Amino acid sequence: MKNKITGKPMPTAIAAYKMKIARRAFAFSAEVSSILDALHKTTLRMTTQYWLVKQEPEAYAWTDFVRDGRTHWEGVRNFQARNFLKAMKTGDAVLFYESMTTKAVVGIAEVSKPAFPDTTADEDGWVAVELKAGKALKNPVTLAQIKATPALQDIGLLRQSRLSVMPLKKAEFDCIVKLGK
Repeated sequence: MKNKITGKPMPTAIAAYKMKIARRAFAFSAEVSSILDALHKTTLRMTTQYWLVKQEPEAYAWTDFVRDGRTHWEGVRNFQARNFLKAMKTGDAVLFYESMTTKAVVGIAEVSKPAFPDTTADEDGWVAVELKAGKALKNPVTLAQIKATPALQDIGLLRQSRLSVMPLKKAEFDCIVKLGK
């Protein structure tokens, strides 16, 4: 082993000591990395995330969802929406928006199972989540109401209207729920 500064060979005892220190540091680093990975993967979190999912009521309406109690949110084939599905965790809050004819947020759901492989996909990498139906909003919150509410001007529903899954800020989620009371 050579000295990094002088480039001269180091005495064997010093080289062996430095190698021993390097091995310990690497082992410690690998152990810490393993612990951090485990913590990152855990589903226990301090905060809830908020989401909005869109569905055509002719294909799967809120009433179908309530009847079924739970559903796999599958068939999403947009890369950005897929990344949002991957970010969903158990316990996250979800608003259910009926598009096309209704054009309104009609209910609240919850993520009951985080991302897993989408069995309806022909290719690997696509995911689904399981959602559990919650309660219907007393008054559906229409797209017109959302557009007319200043606090909701920046939500994805207005900026990226074709996405079927999108994140919401807590304040946006709370505002829509309040409008639905």
